[in-house]
Amino acid sequence: MSIVTHPLDLAKVRLQAAPLPKPTIGKMITGILKNEGVVGLYSGLSAALLRQCTYTTARFGAYDLIKQKLIPKDQLTNMVYLLPSSMVSGAIGGFVGNFADVLNIRMQNDSALEASQRRNYKNALDGVYKIYRYEGGIKTLLTGWKPNMVRGVLMTASQVVTYDVFKNYLVIQLQFDPTKNTTHFSASLLAGLVATTICSPADVIKTRIMNAKDEHRSAMQILRTAVKNEGPSFMFRGWLPSFTRLGPFTMLIFFAIEQLKKHKVGMPKELKDKV
Repeated sequence: MSIVTHPLDLAKVRLQAAPLPKPTIGKMITGILKNEGVVGLYSGLSAALLRQCTYTTARFGAYDLIKQKLIPKDQLTNMVYLLPSSMVSGAIGGFVGNFADVLNIRMQNDSALEASQRRNYKNALDGVYKIYRYEGGIKTLLTGWKPNMVRGVLMTASQVVTYDVFKNYLVIQLQFDPTKNTTHFSASLLAGLVATTICSPADVIKTRIMNAKDEHRSAMQILRTAVKNEGPSFMFRGWLPSFTRLGPFTMLIFFAIEQLKKHKVGMPKELKDKV
């Protein structure tokens, strides 16, 4: 999934970090192809894969574990249970995957910087080593962890909860078949739309903090400067590539989750017997 959606994620990060005047997504992608070639669309791919192996795995795994272990079986569609479960899961994912997110943003935006400002990480592992050895160690790897956890909370809550809610509505109110792929795709597309909109402000701020050379500025300082110079609309910069990426990504990930549940892959034996 990361390989398929990476060019859109790259365009989103470049748009979020780009100075005014703001380029369009078309001009951004055209510029990348012109200056860096097709390979340029996959800058930082190793970090993106590492991010999915940490951030995405942790938050979805934690959410399913909480649902299985802590939520009563007759309350699996109750927002009172689902919302706090998703928020805790998102916070866990945001913290666990923060170091990979720092690498992902820096590697994706590196080619857009002046030559003297580039970090030139060869790959994600080389980036982790260089940050740990020469660029501040653990403290730098945790750059932006607070807004990243906020984004993780917002993303997971708006993604997994809205998916469950939309799926439940489609099945109960519109008589969709809960086993059909059309039901899963419809619910996940709507969830992706909600998640993109809710998470955009935190995503933009997170990108700027992690990409900044001045790592001592707080999220509030960056927010105040951006609002002063660009207006409140800066919080939705890169919304279109975000949705273009997150919509299909959300559809693919929930389709994969539904298939794993259907075939009882990765479930403990006691839960398999109940399904």
